[in-house]
Amino acid sequence: MNEDPAELQRQAAYLETMRAQGRPIRFAGFIACLAGVLILVVGRFRLGGAPWLLWSGVAVIGAGWSCFIYALVRRLRWIRTHPYDPNAPNAQGLHG
Repeated sequence: MNEDPAELQRQAAYLETMRAQGRPIRFAGFIACLAGVLILVVGRFRLGGAPWLLWSGVAVIGAGWSCFIYALVRRLRWIRTHPYDPNAPNAQGLHG
């Protein structure tokens, strides 16, 4: 366990930078999934199960999940190209 405050600060900055990768697209995916479920519920219970509305709800949910997957792949690619290096010369411990 490392007790160096500077090292802990660099590690926290790296983790925050990593978590910020794809945050807007993840949020958009979450909103799309909620909207898709809302479309399904309205289509099923208010409009008598109109098939075109149900399929469009499923399509919106699928688009939301594709946003989630895109954000995940983007974050994994970022982590592979920017691995954490405790001996990095710059302040955040990032490469570039």
